[in-house]
Amino acid sequence: MAKTVLHKAETRGVSNHGWLNSRHTFSFSGYNNPERIHFGALRVLNDDIVEGGMGFGTHPHNNMEIISIPLEGDLEHQDSMGNKAVIRHGDVQVMSAGTGVYHSEYNANKGEKVKFLQIWLFPNQENVTPRYGQITLNVEDRHNKLQQVLSPNADDEGVWIHQDAWFNMGKFDKDFSLNYSLHKENNGVYVFVLQGDVTVNGQVLNERDGLGIWEVDKLEITANSQDAEILLMEVPMTI
Repeated sequence: MAKTVLHKAETRGVSNHGWLNSRHTFSFSGYNNPERIHFGALRVLNDDIVEGGMGFGTHPHNNMEIISIPLEGDLEHQDSMGNKAVIRHGDVQVMSAGTGVYHSEYNANKGEKVKFLQIWLFPNQENVTPRYGQITLNVEDRHNKLQQVLSPNADDEGVWIHQDAWFNMGKFDKDFSLNYSLHKENNGVYVFVLQGDVTVNGQVLNERDGLGIWEVDKLEITANSQDAEILLMEVPMTI
């Protein structure tokens, strides 16, 4: 029997620092909810809006897989590995913090906001050599299908991380349906709705809702509105 957890958009934690307006699906910073610490290996899902020219100063990470997915605007990244890059809508950025890395992230434009998802996963091995990766995807390739954007395999589609996780993004016409089959028996899936309304295994979801499902081998997804868009994150449920 499938198990589920539903996180409605309005129940997320809120941090508004003026320059940063963030919604936290799981406990983060000043938001601490003992019932919402993580979903399996998925530890952080932050929905961030950064004002023009502002950003996160240099700060450390270790033993975490960190994924950034820009939704609007341009995000400038710089780190202690010598990487300096700008990521935009259609890009996916990954950083394996491993033994330790410092980085900063800033809105590259003074006149507009940048919106992006900040996602952290527990790794399946600790103290790896820090690593940075970035790819640009064709967003048209997710029209009425799931476009893989992350996996455990360096030679597979999307970026790769040190974890048995698969991320897919899809944007669907109204009433379009598809199925998703899980890669591993003990994995679960967290579906985050970026835009519009969808139904997943009978559960209606609206914009920015999240649904975690485990002890299931496939999902049935139907778009209830035009241009409904989702991020589907398959992760191990034991860490």
